[in-house]
Amino acid sequence: MRRLSLKVGYTMPILQINKMSHDFGGLRAVNNYNLEIESGQIRGLIGPNGAGKTTIFNLISGIYSPTEGEILLNGKSIVGLKPYQIAAMGLGRTFQNLRLWRHMTVLEHVKMARYSKINYGLLGAFFGTPKRRREEADIEEKAYSLLKLVGVADLADQVILNLPYGAQRRVEMARALATEPKILFLDEPTAGMNPEELKQMMDIIRRIHSEFGLAIFLIEHRLKVVMELCEIIQTLVFGEVIAEGSSEEIQNDPKVIEAYLGKETIL
Repeated sequence: MRRLSLKVGYTMPILQINKMSHDFGGLRAVNNYNLEIESGQIRGLIGPNGAGKTTIFNLISGIYSPTEGEILLNGKSIVGLKPYQIAAMGLGRTFQNLRLWRHMTVLEHVKMARYSKINYGLLGAFFGTPKRRREEADIEEKAYSLLKLVGVADLADQVILNLPYGAQRRVEMARALATEPKILFLDEPTAGMNPEELKQMMDIIRRIHSEFGLAIFLIEHRLKVVMELCEIIQTLVFGEVIAEGSSEEIQNDPKVIEAYLGKETIL
C-alpha cells in the first residue's frame, strides 16, 4: 500500500488544485491552473474580463467538470461530483449574477439553505413531531443570527424582490453561510455597489472571517477590496496565472501592470 509522506508540521490544504485545465470546444479557457488554500486563509483572484476567473469557480464547485487535472477538497477528489455534493462537503459560494428566488422572503432564503441539515425525517415532516419542532426552531434561530451578522435581520420578512441590490448581495452571503461551509467562494461580492456599500461589504467579509475562521476565495474587479482583504493574490490572463504573491508583490509585478493594469499604478 502506498503511504502518503508528510513533512513534520505540514497541514493538508483545505483546497488543492493540481494542473487543472478546461476546454470549451477548441478553446482552452483555463490552462494548467494550480492552487492551495489553507484553513482560515483569504486568497484572491484578479484579472481582466474574460480571463477565466468565474470559469475556475465553476470548475471547482462542480458546475463544469475539468478537461484535465485534480481538485481535492479536504484531501478528497471532487472531480465529477455534482454541485450539491460538493456543497455538502464544505464548499459554499455566491455568484456574480445573483441567484435568488424572487418571491421568497429573506428569512425563507436562509432557512431553505439550512434544510440540508435536518434529521427529523419523513415521519417528523408528516406528523409534526417534537423533534421536528425543535429542529425547525433551531433553523429559524440560526437563520436570524446569520441575517444579523450580515446586517439585514430587520428585513427578514421582506420579499427579496423588494430589497435594494446591496441588501440582496448580503442575503446571498447569509444563504451561503447557512450551509456551514469550510471554505467560502465569493464571486464579485461588491459588484454594482456604491463606495459606502463597498466599505460595508468589506467589513462583513472581515466579520465572517473572524467569527467563523473560514477559508475564503475571492474574485473581484475592485482592486482595493482584493488588496486590503487577501493574503495571497493570483493574477489570471487568458486562463493562465501570470503572477502570484502578496498585494505588494502583485502591485509591483511588471507583468501584472502591463497585462492587467495598462501600465497604470494599481491604487
